[in-house]
Amino acid sequence: MAAAIRRALVSTSFGQIHCREAGAGPAIVLLHINQQSSAVFIEMIEALAPRMHAIAIDYPSHGGSDHVAQQPTIADYARCVVEVMDAVGVRKFVALGEATGAAVAVELAATHPDRVERIVLVNCPFLDPQLSVEDLIAPFQAKYRPSDESGFPTTRTVRFMLEEDPDHAPLRPTQSWMDRINRAQIEVGRDRWQALTALKTYDLASALERVRCPALLLMGRHFHLGKSAVEIRKRLKDLRDEILPDTRFCAGWERAAEIARLAIEFAGA
Repeated sequence: MAAAIRRALVSTSFGQIHCREAGAGPAIVLLHINQQSSAVFIEMIEALAPRMHAIAIDYPSHGGSDHVAQQPTIADYARCVVEVMDAVGVRKFVALGEATGAAVAVELAATHPDRVERIVLVNCPFLDPQLSVEDLIAPFQAKYRPSDESGFPTTRTVRFMLEEDPDHAPLRPTQSWMDRINRAQIEVGRDRWQALTALKTYDLASALERVRCPALLLMGRHFHLGKSAVEIRKRLKDLRDEILPDTRFCAGWERAAEIARLAIEFAGA
């Protein structure tokens, strides 16, 4: 029987932040990919809940959280996480994030070493420092993230993802996954470039060098930025890493049970 997932709105300096949680034991916070929401972690929450207290948040402007007009930073997302943890009475926790969420996990570990016991980085992207924010976003705006004439996101199909943007799809996407991604796009609306902009302007290299807690790096074998692992290994002092076979993007959804098992083992839970 799947764990009952509780949902709540938590008051923070960023407004009301929506989160999902389930389980008991050592706490683990789940941090989602840009333009997505905590809904993509439902299966992982259920897999973690028998051994850990899993909490998945929606960043400001994402999912069920309040929107913010200003451009947030990765540090803002990390501060938001800490405020949510304070509100739910969690002092120490493991931080697990995929893609943009991995950067948030790194920032949490670098700036709150007294709170973050371990980090799990799934498909952590080490972006080309020579690439501008505009150049990074341009292909998404032109092709991969369609919008209406007002700039509001429009829905996509599984066929579209596999034919036009396979790098940002699981190897075997289902309609359930696609429905969640479409909903998350509509929820974030015209603010959907906030998290990607925050990721591109974040100094991941410097933050990685400030991390002192143990880290687990999980890379999908077919992740399009898999070469990032080389740069990450150079900078993390206490690192264990594994390649997830037969895995591409959105591994936190497609390989939820396996990643949950690895996270539970890594956390000693």
